[in-house]
Amino acid sequence: MKRIIILITMALAPVFAASAQDATPRINKKNLVVKEWNTNAKGVAKTLDHVTTYSAEGKKTEEIEYDNAGKQKWRKRYEWGANGKQTRELVYDERNRLVNYKTFEYNEFGKKKAQYTYDAKGKLIGTKIFEYIAQDE
Repeated sequence: MKRIIILITMALAPVFAASAQDATPRINKKNLVVKEWNTNAKGVAKTLDHVTTYSAEGKKTEEIEYDNAGKQKWRKRYEWGANGKQTRELVYDERNRLVNYKTFEYNEFGKKKAQYTYDAKGKLIGTKIFEYIAQDE
């Protein structure tokens, strides 16, 4: 009997875990700006570390990373297509000069198929291929 109770508990645990995860409220990212701050051990001397900006559609449009002095280290800008998929990611240096950019190709399921990285002059410098393997349990 004790063994049956343990087996039933083990079988139902994932169901309850999934229900608990679904109950977690989600933040509305539409027109959201998220600022991350660093402070010292006493909670003072606050310096801006990172800013992430989202569009009216809730898509990430920009990220900026700052150094300890509050100066920009790098910036990324994200572009999205009419299909809702990311089309480009542009990376800028501390002086807002384009360093490189990435473009993306998607498969028939809407998942990333390939990522192409180009230098600031448009020369291809790298390719990343995505492979999806489903494993049965």
